[in-house]
Amino acid sequence: MSAVTTAAAAGRPVRVLIVDDSALIRQLMTELLSADPGIQVVGAAADPFIARDKIKQLNPDVLTLDVEMPRMDGLTFLQNLMRLRPMPVVMVSSLTQAGATVTLDALALGAVDFVTKPSIDVARGMVDYATVLREKVHAAAHARVARIEPRAANASTAITSYRTTDRLLAIGASTGGTEAIREVLSSMPADAPAVVIAQHIPAQFSAPFAERLNRNSKMTVLQAEDGQQIMPGHAYVAPGGFHLRVQRSGARWLCRLGDDAPVNGHRPSVDVLFDSVAAHAGRNAAAALLTGMGEDGARGLLKLRDSGAATVAQDQATSVVWGMPGAAVARGAAQDVLPLGDVASRLLAATDRD
Repeated sequence: MSAVTTAAAAGRPVRVLIVDDSALIRQLMTELLSADPGIQVVGAAADPFIARDKIKQLNPDVLTLDVEMPRMDGLTFLQNLMRLRPMPVVMVSSLTQAGATVTLDALALGAVDFVTKPSIDVARGMVDYATVLREKVHAAAHARVARIEPRAANASTAITSYRTTDRLLAIGASTGGTEAIREVLSSMPADAPAVVIAQHIPAQFSAPFAERLNRNSKMTVLQAEDGQQIMPGHAYVAPGGFHLRVQRSGARWLCRLGDDAPVNGHRPSVDVLFDSVAAHAGRNAAAALLTGMGEDGARGLLKLRDSGAATVAQDQATSVVWGMPGAAVARGAAQDVLPLGDVASRLLAATDRD
């Protein structure tokens, strides 16, 4: 993976190029980003062809890219960009089913993160939106990006069978996590222990995300439902806007959803999920904290380790943003710090015990 951007290394403002076909959106995003002294909007482009020229002229650190673009769609442009000149890209997406699908495609092609398209006619919530936008641009400036190579079909190196009883795996992630989780699950056999997942994601995106994971995994991947029994060979994704907890009911584990207050600014929160797994599964669990911005999940991973669970943090070299796993390592929460490609086998090995 590539090194972080020059801005992150030099401590200067992050240079941003905004690519959007709407003049109003370009103006609004310029104003929101420029209010941060650590960000410099160096230009804007109305379509990918103009953007291509401005990237050469202005050498930005981060690109914000509209999903729906004239003359060349955003995905095609992103694919070409990540093949020829890899750089951190934050996608700007509409909150629709189609927008969610295309955005997940963009993350698979190498985009660092995404934000929803701002509403130019609603002032309420704009302060929060501006905060999120700026945080994601700063995180992108520190992200590690790489030239995207075509993936071989069915490249999973998972073992083909796994004997399991009452073991449980838990995974938490944020920035860069949609692809990191896909890689981990694609390396799991069909009869792996049940997996519960908290990924920071908007409500409109979590069901398409679960469907995409299901298509790329031998396991059955579902968006979690309240009261749903947790079964081996299945993975359960927390719905956007809801915390996912594990609850013991006799000999069974159940999914419990809650719309209580966000934790660490997130709902779903990885800490909430990990806390419940520590309380109800303890040493029968193994957990991994993957790439992500912030510290959500670090405290919960430590609680899991203290409960006797095996704990893993993704290493810095393979993380898009080493915030959450880095915070866990700093707390002493991770028994193992591993490259992403080794996480699945370590989780399976940790739960293959008497």
